[in-house]
Amino acid sequence: MKIVCVGGGPAGLYTAVLTRLRSGGRDEVVVAERAAPGTASGFAVTLGEDILDELYRTDPVGAEGVRAAAHVWGEQVVEVGDETVHLGGRYGYSIGRSRLLEVLTARARQVGVDLRFSTTVAADGDLAADPLTADADVVVAADGIGSAIRTAREDDFGTRVAHGANRYVWFGTSKPFRTFTFAFVRTDAGWIWFHAYPAADCLSTCIVECTPQTWRGLGLDAMPAGPAMRLLEGIFERSLDGESLIAPPGAGAAPWLEFREVRNTSWRSGNVVLAGDAAHTTHFAIGSGTVLAVADAIALAEELYPAHGPEGGYEPAADVEAALAAYDARRRTATAPVQEMARRSMRWFETVPQRLDGVDAVEFSWSLLDRRGDQGPLHRRLHEATQIEPVRQVRKQLTFARRLRRALRRGEVSPVGTLTGCP
Repeated sequence: MKIVCVGGGPAGLYTAVLTRLRSGGRDEVVVAERAAPGTASGFAVTLGEDILDELYRTDPVGAEGVRAAAHVWGEQVVEVGDETVHLGGRYGYSIGRSRLLEVLTARARQVGVDLRFSTTVAADGDLAADPLTADADVVVAADGIGSAIRTAREDDFGTRVAHGANRYVWFGTSKPFRTFTFAFVRTDAGWIWFHAYPAADCLSTCIVECTPQTWRGLGLDAMPAGPAMRLLEGIFERSLDGESLIAPPGAGAAPWLEFREVRNTSWRSGNVVLAGDAAHTTHFAIGSGTVLAVADAIALAEELYPAHGPEGGYEPAADVEAALAAYDARRRTATAPVQEMARRSMRWFETVPQRLDGVDAVEFSWSLLDRRGDQGPLHRRLHEATQIEPVRQVRKQLTFARRLRRALRRGEVSPVGTLTGCP
């Protein structure tokens, strides 16, 4: 087969790595990325245990590279004004987006993927007219939320795009956060907040969000990026410890965004399939974008090259059309509930001002913790108990032990990772 992945993000690169591995290096696999090498937007993405397990299962060599470049954040806190509430038993991994792409690109090159940067494929969506895709057996449209391929075939894919109400911007900050932090501050124009977690090189990701009313009331709708960052640094001075915000790469003068929720009733059109943000988006508050993109890649590779016999090894699918149809059904079924959960989370953040009025910080933090509707009465009591220091320390020890066991089970070389060299 000839497989062309349009887009050099996590979905395109990991699809290329796995299809090349599972074909035993026999099949031609190409990644075409319109940007130059080393170009990446955003600061860091988050990963969880489940996706690390899947990375080690499908490509242990590449997985070790990802894990070695990732940071561990050990707990979550919610800051409401001057109060701090602890969300115990929570931890996760984060990795700079540019570093993740470096690791995946190096692994793709190592296994023989044909990497073509600064290459635009079918800018008008006409794949048959592009020499790179005209003779491809499979084209993977992993070209992001604004996918030209998807747009050209909207009727086939049944694309629907909805917009969130809030405004947000993906900043970095020079403060090296070790703890995933939500910080909520009341201003004269209303509430504004951020989500922050480790990124790379002693920097952190800092996503600032607010309602349109607060955004306009603070003058952020008409304020250049530089003065806006200085204003926000003053608003969040306590939580940032006086550190600076860093503008997102390539944001220009208008970095503020509205979240776009992309859904498709089909992910397949002939020999073309969608993956990653081209197929689906989930609100940044649940941190699932990269996780879902990698899961798409794994599912597609497994359908195109299923396991063959008890001895192991893989064979190309006897019917590529059926394999693509199976991928479509499998991933749409798996992604639908995640998108619903992400939508509930997004709606929760759109109602933050109402939720904060007349509610103490512990109660508000419980609402944040349960914003997806997946917590029970026992979790509620545990949340209240976690505000007691001895209980919190016990939970931290148990959480560390649980993380270590899981890391050892999947075969990590250095299972205890942390931020180093930062204040």
